[in-house]
Amino acid sequence: MPNFKVLILAFVLVTSCSFAQQKVWLDADTGNEMDDLYAIAHLVKSDKINLIGLSSAHFNNADLNVFEKWNAYDAATLKPVEESQRLNEEILAALDRMDIPHPIGADRQIGRAWGQQDPRDSPAAQAIIAEARKMSGDEKLDILTLGAMTNIATALMLAPDIKDKIRLYSLGSWYTPETKAWNKSEFNIRCDLNAFDYLLNLDGLDFTIMTTTTAFALKFDRDDTYDKLDESVEIERILADRWRVQNPQDKTRVMWDLALVEAYLHPEWSTISEVMTPPENTQRKVNVYTNIEAEKMKAEFWRIIKE
Repeated sequence: MPNFKVLILAFVLVTSCSFAQQKVWLDADTGNEMDDLYAIAHLVKSDKINLIGLSSAHFNNADLNVFEKWNAYDAATLKPVEESQRLNEEILAALDRMDIPHPIGADRQIGRAWGQQDPRDSPAAQAIIAEARKMSGDEKLDILTLGAMTNIATALMLAPDIKDKIRLYSLGSWYTPETKAWNKSEFNIRCDLNAFDYLLNLDGLDFTIMTTTTAFALKFDRDDTYDKLDESVEIERILADRWRVQNPQDKTRVMWDLALVEAYLHPEWSTISEVMTPPENTQRKVNVYTNIEAEKMKAEFWRIIKE
């Protein structure tokens, strides 16, 4: 007679291995705008992936030196990466997920303003390296970046051996499919152009980009968002407050970062094209999201948040 307990145990082990969730690391400039918080909350609550890390990214930019305000912040006292870190911890606490590692990232771009590419080490870069090196066989670590790409570029500079162990998905730049024209004059890229160029030039890196051209289709209405959010639930209160405090004048907002998260979680709702890197970079193919189904993404966000 077969030992059914052994057979059942074997079946459980095989199916558990077969359906192991994809490991994901999220890197976010959470303090910059409001859409980061919506994207992070969605990814943390998703049951489609295993989020193994959330790191903070800076959003240093020239305006902080010359304007008194950056959104609702006093520019003179704002420390961008520290604000991103504070909000990351607030979101994780609200969702009871402080068990997710959440190291702080670099406080500025790699290299210098004239284009050097010296790494900018940080606890975030070291944690990314450590997790990538744990990948075995064909296993990959998927890394999503929502802001300046300083932390992941630094990790790859310090540990070139992890290149084949990761897949990178980033939000940044403009791209027009009809003319095949790139435009790097975009906020995330301007915060660390050196990092973006380094990643574009890194032959063999599996790199997928959600351009702001494509993400522009995903918009939320302010009043509709307020109506849907139940502020007796801590994470929903945080999301409502973020719009109310940071961007109260905006009747609609483009949810740039959420577009990348949704496209990653639901590839069936997006179109990816292989395109050549900009002419000033190493000529190689990268993946670019060229279309998204914004209404489906919007509905999915609310479904997950309300679960």
